Amino acid sequence: MQLVPSSRVSTISRRDFLALTSGLFLVQTQAPVPSPVQFVDVAQEAGITAINVNGGDQRKRYIIESTGSGIAFFDYNNDGFPDIFMVNGTTLDGFPSGKQPTNHLFRNNGNGKFTDVTAQAGLAHSGWGQGVCVGDYDNDGWLDLFITYYGQRNVLYHNNGDGTFTDVTIQAGLASADRDYSSHYSTGCAFLDYDRDGWLDLFVAHYTEFDLRHTPAPGAYSACRWKGVPVFCGPKGLPLSHNRLYRNNGNGTFSDVSEVAGILNGNQGYAFSVLTADFRNCGWQDIYVSCDSTPSLLYRNNGDGTFSEAGLAAGVAYSDAGVAQAGMGIAAGDYDGDGFLDIFKTNFIDDSSNLYHNNGDGTFTDVIASAGGRFNASFMGWGVGFFDYDNDGWPDVLIANGHVYPELAAHGVDEPYRQRKILYHNRGNGKFEDASLSSGPGILLKCSSRGVAFADFDQDGDVDCVINNQNDVPTLLRNEGGNRQHWLSIQTVGIKSNRAGIGTRVKVVSGGRAQIDEVRSGGSYISQSDLRLHFGLGKATRVDWIELRWPSGRVDRLRDLPVDAALIVQEGKGIIAQRGP
Repeated sequence: MQLVPSSRVSTISRRDFLALTSGLFLVQTQAPVPSPVQFVDVAQEAGITAINVNGGDQRKRYIIESTGSGIAFFDYNNDGFPDIFMVNGTTLDGFPSGKQPTNHLFRNNGNGKFTDVTAQAGLAHSGWGQGVCVGDYDNDGWLDLFITYYGQRNVLYHNNGDGTFTDVTIQAGLASADRDYSSHYSTGCAFLDYDRDGWLDLFVAHYTEFDLRHTPAPGAYSACRWKGVPVFCGPKGLPLSHNRLYRNNGNGTFSDVSEVAGILNGNQGYAFSVLTADFRNCGWQDIYVSCDSTPSLLYRNNGDGTFSEAGLAAGVAYSDAGVAQAGMGIAAGDYDGDGFLDIFKTNFIDDSSNLYHNNGDGTFTDVIASAGGRFNASFMGWGVGFFDYDNDGWPDVLIANGHVYPELAAHGVDEPYRQRKILYHNRGNGKFEDASLSSGPGILLKCSSRGVAFADFDQDGDVDCVINNQNDVPTLLRNEGGNRQHWLSIQTVGIKSNRAGIGTRVKVVSGGRAQIDEVRSGGSYISQSDLRLHFGLGKATRVDWIELRWPSGRVDRLRDLPVDAALIVQEGKGIIAQRGP
């Protein structure tokens, strides 16, 4: 979150500011025509009622109260329905024993409703929870869970396959019993098989080393003011930390290879979200990290167990004006169908998001202006994802927003703490249009949102999403009408590759068009979406062929397949289960 001294804030009106920064200022002259796809918040009726506690709701004294928590969709019990894991936080004042807020696991009942199974699953953990990612690190066929924290060690939960989890962090080598973690501030994470040995490794981002005892009070110096209002200090001025890469030893343990793999070389930053993808179509997973008020980082996989930081050279470290931004959420998707994965990144208020177009030569170009002109300069963006909400074959974008300074309202600053979502519809010609005002009450619901995850939770053929909100219940946005066009869902099962198939590149060809995506852990804003890939197929009535490039290097191709089907595809064998026609 980038703080600007009040002396640098222009005195032009907010309307004029948006016109100048967006390149396109649209005035709504009449009520928008409702979209055929509507998003409705069904959290209450679905049973998602736990409150995400994160610091004060009227004032934030320290930065830890503002960064919030991620959320996850993952099928922990292998019943085919995505479940929800909500990371929770706490307050500076704490809670009486037995009254602390905890993380929550909601089991999907398969009928549109969820049951809170946190206690019986063994996941009732308290603290300043931050990010979450999933992966089957021991290849036993059950998805495991990793959660990051401030002020305590991170936690790796092994999925026992019977509805319960066991904390195996210390025995796995991911934490030490005698280390002081009181200043530890981890954020995003992702499982990936960076060395393609068939075992999932783990990357963990670190925001800062944060010690409450030595952090200045709000307004202590000029950078701790926002538009004249005293606010919490940071991240600028706080000590930088280091991201970590842990190699899976294949025996249930990990080794810290951050130094030998080159993760500690070069730039460091106030790191938030982690995005893994094969950006160069070379078969090796790179790692992109959004950073707050420092250049974002791109670790290029050299294919020999090492990485080289190339954010600046690749064009994804700064804005197109050469300024370090306050990067929050990140997502990968081939929005223009050219066969290369592009990047969307959200930023602080009064700044545009970035749409980094992959040029196919290892570099990116920020095309946010030409792709739509006006992208959320008046919003503070956090969780984000590419998803084809109307199944037309072109990935759209959803952004969850929310301010970090609730105290602004009391000082007359016109920047609401609770903000609506933004939904951008992909027009299929390299441009997007803002469909927010016509896409249902769920999009317009105002919260101070953070993590976002995507899944077809009700298995009706269109993609829904869940959002973690500060000091509020989550938002569960059910997609109503997105299944009017055809679709295909693919779950990968590795054999030589890691069991979950994370890192698999999938190409789907139908109706004369090719689409790509990859199975990935992490992303969005420190969150986890369903590992199953969803492809909108438009009006196509058959799938010509599917190609799966597994992390092992094997390539499988399946031909002449039905639409409106959920497939489970095993490496080297093909379809082993199918729901639908």
